[in-house]
Amino acid sequence: MRYFMTFSYDGTNFSGYQKQPKKRTIQGEIEKALKSINSDKSVDIHASGRTDAGVHAYNQKAHFDLDKDISCEKLLRSLNGLIPDDIFIKNISVVSDEFHCRYDVTAKEYVYEINMGEYNPIRKNYEYQYNKRLDVAEMERALKYLEGEHNFKSFTKANDITADYTRRIIQTVLTRDTKNLNHITISFLGTGFLRYMVRNMVGLLIEVGEGKIKSEEVIDILKAQDRKKAGICAPACGLYLKDVFY
Repeated sequence: MRYFMTFSYDGTNFSGYQKQPKKRTIQGEIEKALKSINSDKSVDIHASGRTDAGVHAYNQKAHFDLDKDISCEKLLRSLNGLIPDDIFIKNISVVSDEFHCRYDVTAKEYVYEINMGEYNPIRKNYEYQYNKRLDVAEMERALKYLEGEHNFKSFTKANDITADYTRRIIQTVLTRDTKNLNHITISFLGTGFLRYMVRNMVGLLIEVGEGKIKSEEVIDILKAQDRKKAGICAPACGLYLKDVFY
C-alpha cells in the first residue's frame, strides 16, 4: 500500500534531507522508524525533493510503500513516537500506486527570512542575521525580473550539470513584518528549483539591497548563464520549504 505524508522539520542539526552514510539526515531518521514499523524490513521514502544541511521545512511531502496494511491514524502515531523531536509528521493518507511525490509536483514554494536589525542569537539558526539595513524597495524591483520562465544556470551550483536549466518562477513576494520592520521574508513560488537556486537568488537580492548591483542588472545576469556573475550564496539557516503542490 502506498502512503503519502506531509511533515515538517528543523534542519539545524541534520546533514540535509537525503540519507548519507554515518550522517544524521531527515530521510535516514524517518526510514529507520518505518523499518521498525514494517517488521524490520527496509522502507524507502520518496520526497518531493531534497533540502540541504541547515534548511528547514514547513510542509515537505513524501510517499512510501509498506508491506503491511496499517491505518493512517495508527501509522501517524507510531511514526511520531519513533522519530526525533526535530521532525514532525503532520498527516498521512493512502494514495494510488501510480502517484509519485517527486514527479507529480506542479509547484513549490520556498521562503527566506532575513533579520536587518540587532543580532539575535536565539534566531541565528532560523533567519539570516544580516544585521544591517538593505534597500528593500530596490530588492522588490529586482525580484520582478526573476519572475517568469528563464534559464537559471547563473543561480545553481557551478559544477552541477543538468540537461535543462530552465525553470518558471510563478510569483515572488517580499514582505516586512508589521511588528518588526527589520524582519523581511522573501517568497518564491515556482514550478521547480535547481540546487542552491533560491539561496543564490537571495544572495543576489542582498547585493542589490547593498547597492552593489542595480535591480535591472538581473536581466544581464540571467542572460549570462554564468554562476560567477550572480554574487553570493545566502546561508542555509534562513531558507524554508513552505509547501509543495500537486
